[in-house]
Amino acid sequence: METKLYYSIGEVAEMLGVNTSMLRFWESEFKELRPTKNKKGTRSYTQQDIDLLRRIHYLTKECGLTLDGARQQLKNDKSPDKNMQVVDTLKELKYFLTQVKQNL
Repeated sequence: METKLYYSIGEVAEMLGVNTSMLRFWESEFKELRPTKNKKGTRSYTQQDIDLLRRIHYLTKECGLTLDGARQQLKNDKSPDKNMQVVDTLKELKYFLTQVKQNL
C-alpha cells in the first residue's frame, strides 16, 4: 500500500474492513479521534488517526470490549499494544498465504 499524508473515509473503512458509518460513529464516541474536515465536511485521516482507529477496532472487535471499556483502555495505555501488532501481522500473513494457495 502506498503511503500518503491523508486518506479518505472510504480508504480507511476499506483498510479496517468496516463501513464508513462505523468510522463516523467512533468519531462521535472517542474524543481523541478528530480527522480534519474541509468546508464541505469531507474527512481526511492521517496515519495517526488510522493508528488510533486500528486500536479502537482491535479493542472493540478483537478483544470484545465495550465502548466504555475501550475508552478506559485507551486512557490507561498510551503505548501501542503489542497484541494488536501481532494480530495485524497474522492477518497480513493469512492474506498472503491465501493468495499463494489460490495461485497453486
